Order: sequence, then structure tokens, then C-alpha cells
Amino acid sequence: MYESYYGFTERPFQLTHNSNWFFASRLHKKALAYLQYGLTQGEGFIVITGDVGTGKTTLASQLLSMLNQDEIVARQIVTSKLQPDDLIRMIASSFNLKVEENNKASYLDAIYIFLKRLHSQHRRALLLVDEAQNLPLESIEELRMLSNFQIDGKPLLQSFLLGQNELNPIIQAPNMEQFRQRIIASSNLVPLIEVETKEYIQFRLHMAGLNHPLLEDDCFSLVQTFSRGIPRRINLLMDRVLLLGYLEQHKTISAEHVQSVINEISEEIAHQTPASSLNIKSDNEVQAAAAPSPAALGSASVQQLLDESLEQKLKIIKELDELILQRQQQAK
Repeated sequence: MYESYYGFTERPFQLTHNSNWFFASRLHKKALAYLQYGLTQGEGFIVITGDVGTGKTTLASQLLSMLNQDEIVARQIVTSKLQPDDLIRMIASSFNLKVEENNKASYLDAIYIFLKRLHSQHRRALLLVDEAQNLPLESIEELRMLSNFQIDGKPLLQSFLLGQNELNPIIQAPNMEQFRQRIIASSNLVPLIEVETKEYIQFRLHMAGLNHPLLEDDCFSLVQTFSRGIPRRINLLMDRVLLLGYLEQHKTISAEHVQSVINEISEEIAHQTPASSLNIKSDNEVQAAAAPSPAALGSASVQQLLDESLEQKLKIIKELDELILQRQQQAK
């Protein structure tokens, strides 16, 4: 909708990953370097953790786009609370393996035969496990057991784990010592600081074809405060800001415009937040359970509603774009 108005070749803050648009903050560079280092080692586990929206999946996609597929056969799986047997089936399916009998032994045998065939071709397999915090301990241990598939002491399968911060205490559990010993590198992604948020916004605007300043300098602190430096939230907010700029015909975006969108979003969330979602407990319940404060629980609920609301609005905007384009074509 606003692309032609601002001279963009495409929408600058779209949520789908584009390997050519990878913004490497200091920590993203470090994490990507760890992933690349892990590839050169050909063994062990790499663990990347971080909050929702900090770019873990983007890192994985970036890595996959850089691989030499003549040397490495890589697959990415997104996990739910899979038990060990189900995880094995998902891994086999991701590599398009077929089994004659639907049991764990058959799946493991199919995986081993596949890995040996790759080895004979001077190739190897890489498994990227996204949302790994969802896996129970037994399933993570199953990944460690798969790393025991070896020929001449060289592992046939390497696994990278990407997950939210909840993955860290899982790995630190007392009975995960053997797994920890096989982690050759780990990194934790944190939100962008304000200067990086500014660089991120300017980078994406430039990649979309903009060659002149669009946002006034005092906009970036507002974006940082609202988004807390989380790239996904920056994208969601900035898309709304550019839509406002287009609708009100602003060639330059000011702090007033950004604040107007923030206020609008806040009002939407206030109307969407039911009292029951705040999980407010009585003083006695809080003291007895030593639970997080109602404010913290409310903040988490509001945060979830905020993300859902913004994503829904982006979907509506996209549909409007398509409708306008269809009508323009019909008019011709």
C-alpha cells in the first residue's frame, strides 16, 4: 500500500525472512560465527538461545542459505513437546526416509543407513532443531544418542539447537552432563540496544530502496522503548508507522507520528485485554504461592495480545493491498 508512495521496491519490515536482508548485530555476528565454526568442526552441538523475536530462526535460515549443499545435507525441524520416539520419526521424515515397519528400531535403522550413504558420498547431515525448549529431557538425550552414529570415530550427524531462554535450565539439569560435554559453543541472543535499533531500521529502509532519511532522529528512542529492541516488534511497529505516514501523506516521519501509532496500539490492547487474562490473585494467594506479581502476569498477557493484534492487522493490510491492486488492474 505505501511502497510506491515512499519509493520502496518492497515492504521493508515484512516478517518473512530474506537472506539478503540479514542484519548482523554484534551478537548475531557472534552467533552466526559460532554456527559456522560448528560446521567446520563437524561434531558436537551448538546451542543458540534468546527471547521470542530476537532472531534465532532468522539465524538458522541465514545459515542454511550459506551452505554448500554438495557437502552438507541440512534439514530444519520445529519441535513441539515431542517424545523421543516421535522426534525420531520427525527426523526421519525431514530427510524423506521411508521405513517398512512403524517402530523406533526401523526408523533408527533407516537414519543410520542414510547417514552411511552420505558418508560414502563424502557428504554429511546437519539437523537444526528450532524451538528446542519444547523438547523434554528424554528427547534432547535422544539427540545425543544420535550423535553416536559414527564411522572411524567421526560423527555422521550434527545437530544445532535453537530455543527460547527456557532451554538453558533444561540443559543445565543435573542429568544432562553428558549432553553438556558435547556442546562445543553456545550463544544467547539479547534485544538490540538503541543504536542497533536505529541501524536496523535504516538498514531495512535502504534494502527496500530508500536512499534518503525518512525518520527524524528522535523517533528511534520511541521505537526502542516500545519494541524493547526486539526485531520482530520493531518490524510490526514500523509497518504501522509507515502505513500512517502514507494515509496522512507524511513524507518525513516524526516522533509525533511514531507516538501516535504507539498510543493507537496501546488503546487497541487495552480494549482487547479481558480481566481474566491478567491472572490477578488475591494477596493471600500471592503470598502462599510466592508467584510472580499480577502486574508481571498482566504484562505478559498484554505482550501476547500486542503481538497477535499487530500480526492480525498486518494480515488485513496485506489483503487490502491485494484488493486495491485487483481494482487497479480491473480499471485498466
